[in-house]
Amino acid sequence: MIVVSRFRVPECDAGEFRAALAQAHAALAACPGYAGGTVGRNVDDPTLWVLTTTWENVGSYRRALSSYDVKLRAVAVLSRALDEPSAYEVVTGDTVLNTGSPRSLG
Repeated sequence: MIVVSRFRVPECDAGEFRAALAQAHAALAACPGYAGGTVGRNVDDPTLWVLTTTWENVGSYRRALSSYDVKLRAVAVLSRALDEPSAYEVVTGDTVLNTGSPRSLG
């Protein structure tokens, strides 16, 4: 599973944001199920940042978000992400794709 979180950050805040995002990434990386990740900044628009992480499965990612250390060190910066879907399944030739359906019938 891949998580792509994009952020719009004014250039004057870039240094502080970079440090906070690195701390958030480190907190996530310490969680079980974390498989890799990177922090990046757009080459054409320096106000656009990204944090990508890869996880063994969606459950690992969701448990990571619930961990005390991630809540303490990462949630504040992760809450600044652009409001868009961020979790993606890895697709290979034989992947049975997830289907979109409501989580409840209510």
